[in-house]
Amino acid sequence: MPKIAMLSTGEEVLYGDIVDTNAAWLSRTFYEHGFSMTKRATVGDQRDSLLQEIVMLSLNLDIVIVNGGLGPTSDDLSTEVAAEAAGESLILHESWLEVLKTFFAKRGKPMPESNIKQAMLPESAILVDNPIGTACGFKMMINDCLFYFTPGVPSEFKKMAMEQIIPDLKQLFPQQQGKQCRRVFTFGLSESGISDTLATLALPPEYELGYRSYLPFIEVKLFGPMADDERGQRLLAMISKLLSHNVVSIEQPMLERIGFLIEQQKPTLAIAEHVTKGYLSSWLQDDARIEQQCGATWVLGEQTHSPVDREEEQLGATLALAGATRTNCNTDIAIATGKLEQSTFSLAISTPRGEWGQTLTLQRDYDSKNTKHVISVVAADMLRRYLAGLPMFVEYGFFARKDQIFLPSDTLTHNA
Repeated sequence: MPKIAMLSTGEEVLYGDIVDTNAAWLSRTFYEHGFSMTKRATVGDQRDSLLQEIVMLSLNLDIVIVNGGLGPTSDDLSTEVAAEAAGESLILHESWLEVLKTFFAKRGKPMPESNIKQAMLPESAILVDNPIGTACGFKMMINDCLFYFTPGVPSEFKKMAMEQIIPDLKQLFPQQQGKQCRRVFTFGLSESGISDTLATLALPPEYELGYRSYLPFIEVKLFGPMADDERGQRLLAMISKLLSHNVVSIEQPMLERIGFLIEQQKPTLAIAEHVTKGYLSSWLQDDARIEQQCGATWVLGEQTHSPVDREEEQLGATLALAGATRTNCNTDIAIATGKLEQSTFSLAISTPRGEWGQTLTLQRDYDSKNTKHVISVVAADMLRRYLAGLPMFVEYGFFARKDQIFLPSDTLTHNA
């Protein structure tokens, strides 16, 4: 297994002005093709720091992907530093200079003198083509380590990696087998709780588990050989069974799963929101399939006076809001989020089969945006459960349930 590192360059990456999506993408893509990343590093635009990092990596790694610093400006230093690290001079690469001249000629513009810098490469460098940009990539050896120097523009970098770098590495290391990451998406469980539950699962030696936590989901990742699909799917089903009711989807995020169910059943949907203040409607309609089935959405502020305000009991008020929304908007389904009072809120869904409602209390403190997000996810989970014919009420680790109710359709006067 070759030891591989990625070195990202640039002040904007180092200080977080832009998110380094290239590194995350390359790590995942390399893994799928059988090449695990050993290290990732980031340096700014200081020549000494970049030189020191390149030399250090060259002495400890087999492959290094350097990303960024190939532009025409004075702070783009990767090419110059690569030559210095290898003890070489820069020479003009005539063929790339012609590519640059053609690039600008097609746009009816003269080539700036500064772009000539992008055709100056170390003596031993072999060009790695960039068919959609002005910064050519190149590869070269530095201290017995193979370096690939690539542009930082994501579209250029990804095209270069997929079409040239990965095929190159597969020729150099034909024994490497691609791996696949299979995913189970959960909601309402802690990472430690999931780990304890899955500790009973004996995985084959070529498989391993990983976790990704992002509020309010935890993604369980099963890494294994890409060619071993039957066993991989069987293990994925075992993981899903162990995690039971808190699995919201397999191999697709929750929103995509709801979109699939909506597309299959084609129900129309209306939404009324107090605590979520439009967040639920906006989030659900990020999926085009859900958006197509959405009717009216009501956003009720703290000063809103509505007929349900006469209800003294919170859950009853939210059920009434869901029922009224469905009736007035003439949709198949209506979802309602009630007011937030001392960390307690109610949710309800009105359907042709009846109405379900529950009152929950937040067990953690969240800022305003995250409060709206986690409550929206519970409301969306009620919609998902209804569409999938699953039990409507399950335990969520983030909430304590105070009340729940189901009213069959034949008991509801507004359905008469």
